[in-house]
Amino acid sequence: MATPSSVKNQLAQVETGSLESLLKKSVKEFARALPKNMRAERLVRIALTCVRMNPELAKCSQESFIGSLLVSAQLGVEPVAGQAYILPFNNKRKVDGVWQTIKEAQFILGYKGLASLFYRHEKAVQISWAAVHEKDEFEYEYGTSERLVHRPAMKERGAVIGYYVIATLAGGGKPFMFMSKEDCLAHGKKHSKSWVTKKYDEKARRKVDCAPHFEGPWADDQESMCLKTVLVQLMKILPLSVEIQTAIAQDEATREIQPEAKVDNVL
Repeated sequence: MATPSSVKNQLAQVETGSLESLLKKSVKEFARALPKNMRAERLVRIALTCVRMNPELAKCSQESFIGSLLVSAQLGVEPVAGQAYILPFNNKRKVDGVWQTIKEAQFILGYKGLASLFYRHEKAVQISWAAVHEKDEFEYEYGTSERLVHRPAMKERGAVIGYYVIATLAGGGKPFMFMSKEDCLAHGKKHSKSWVTKKYDEKARRKVDCAPHFEGPWADDQESMCLKTVLVQLMKILPLSVEIQTAIAQDEATREIQPEAKVDNVL
């Protein structure tokens, strides 16, 4: 476990300008937001790791970076190991009546983080998920006689065709959700900020068309993001805790703001 002095030493090694000082000042604020099982010093250490792994985060506005960490603290989900991500985005903000492109950090929840929130609910027993391959034996049915049967092929399973998540609840209920891979990707293209159709041209100082593609976790860990998409849809039909409701609302707000969108406020 990191100590305050070790965190201070790590901060001194990161060339992030005034962001370093701001992180130092924010430790107490993080501590007030964090659940008892998490330490503010550890969150700061993880933040430093995020900056080292993605130096663009150091160029983001201080308010957005600290705000992303506060969301992480409030949810009790660390931006590490697929739990969540903190990523940089170029957003349009109106400053003194003039639209400007500002680089901002954004907290994005991962499927493992959402699953950990599920287990905090009093009715949660177990949650499981899997990818379905084209040569697997797979059947499912919704309605009054819901069922899901999945028998993975013993050898070559073929390409992934979909994903499902099953939640086991106290009382014996086992609601599930299945989505094809195509539906998951279509959902990501429609809602995710990681789906990019325009790039900002620094010389021209405007956005220009580019080949449509995913960036961030949708590009680096597509399976995890597909599973998260299915899990979010399932969570919407489960008995939800305030934490899960907050997490989904925060995440969907993130996904609804496209990179091209203009937001009429300043953080």
